[in-house]
Amino acid sequence: MFHRQQQAQLTALLRTFPVVGLIGPRQVGKTTLAQAYRPADGQPVVYLDCERPADAAKLAEPELFLERHAHALVILDEVHFLPGLFPVLRGLIDRDRRPGRFLVLGSAAPELLRQSADTLAGRIAYLELGSLTLGELGPIGNDTIDQLWLRGGFPPSLTAEDDAISMTWREHFITTYLERDLPAQGIRMPSTLTRRFWTMLAHIHGQTLNAADLASGLGISGVTVRTWLDLLTDLFLVRQLQPWAVNTHKRLVKAPKVLLRDSGLLHALLGLPTLDAVLGHPTCGRSWEGLICEQLIQALPPGHRPWFYATHAGSEVDLLITSPSGDLTLIEIKRTTAPQITRGLTTAQTDLRPVRSLVVAPIATAFPLRSSWEAVPIAEAVTLARSGFA
Repeated sequence: MFHRQQQAQLTALLRTFPVVGLIGPRQVGKTTLAQAYRPADGQPVVYLDCERPADAAKLAEPELFLERHAHALVILDEVHFLPGLFPVLRGLIDRDRRPGRFLVLGSAAPELLRQSADTLAGRIAYLELGSLTLGELGPIGNDTIDQLWLRGGFPPSLTAEDDAISMTWREHFITTYLERDLPAQGIRMPSTLTRRFWTMLAHIHGQTLNAADLASGLGISGVTVRTWLDLLTDLFLVRQLQPWAVNTHKRLVKAPKVLLRDSGLLHALLGLPTLDAVLGHPTCGRSWEGLICEQLIQALPPGHRPWFYATHAGSEVDLLITSPSGDLTLIEIKRTTAPQITRGLTTAQTDLRPVRSLVVAPIATAFPLRSSWEAVPIAEAVTLARSGFA
């Protein structure tokens, strides 16, 4: 089992809130993390998978069952399959607000949020679990990075016996979402059409969104494009990185940048089964950028927010991090051991006046670049992200 960086956060939240919601995409390790949790005071743990008929039957009279286990931590997996549970949880919590009573897991964030927003307001804290990151894989070497880049961070894909088995797993994962999860969330179109949409997003990975182009290519409306994109975002499969908007007297790009959050799914959608295939594909550079962006974003402490910066004049920075105090960190991502500072980066630095300007590259040691930029290795960048680039 991998040691997940959210493990300590989960423990802290369960010691504070009556209910904790652990959310993230399917197969990312939510159940494994939840079942590995052991209360320090020896509190018993009861696990129920709401998708299993046998466990769902135990909750036919949920209040009676849960009152029998009033002193246990009750883990409710795939809780969105039983939406009627949330009012029951609220009633039980209001009679006894002890922390650490319920841990609810779900892979459909919109459902969880809709069902719990009113009934559990002030009683629940959410923790997102993403796919595996470099910091959770032990020593970061080139082989580790390449395998994570090719296969992505879903544990069954990353740890598969070989690349072919990993690719097969990802194909089945995509099919499951297309034929089951997306229709359950309101996408009633044929799976062939939604797969085309997802594949088109893979082709524009790392680029700014042009909803009209996507709509035209699919024969659907721009409103539908945005609805589907927002749903994939809510399901933790796509990240819409928002542009940093500040008054710099420059014409700024205002559309979000589209990033598929898992590089392994990106490569599966593009039909790239091996690292050589990735290296020879036009999206190689943007795929690498997306991998490193996701590693840094997932490592950020609470209160830090990611953006990108781009002007119509051509000044652009891959990642911009804001701290709670308002400090800016600029991050450019390069897949070269000899990164160079372009005029656009220098202009962005002058416009934004960040506290730090970093170029993240596959290098062994950090070294200074011109105009106060610094080249840093990937492992060091992840460590800096965890500290909020302080």
